[in-house]
Amino acid sequence: MKENKLILIPKTENYIQYMIETIIKLPRTEKFSIGTEYKKSMYNMLEKIMYLSKCNKNNIEILNEIDTELNTQRIYLRIMKNNKWIDERKFKIIMEQIYEIGKIIGGLINFYGKMDKK
Repeated sequence: MKENKLILIPKTENYIQYMIETIIKLPRTEKFSIGTEYKKSMYNMLEKIMYLSKCNKNNIEILNEIDTELNTQRIYLRIMKNNKWIDERKFKIIMEQIYEIGKIIGGLINFYGKMDKK
């Protein structure tokens, strides 16, 4: 499972880089409102992922917090798409990246959930 934790870091970095490039292109008022909130959420998620990769305590709790951040980012993203601040193509690319990260998080939650039951 350590391997999944480690693969999560570069995937998250790529996702954040792509999102920052997208946020920069938002309309000015939105860049400093929803864009700022989105960036905070991504950075919080990254910090939790880094913490997760360094410790073995409370993994389920940390993973659930990361999953919550991902869900929040999905909502922000849908708002951006619905208001036409991003196009359909960018929306799909970003959702795919979120999906990949979410799949890894879900696998880790299942793994640690089974470990806790033992």
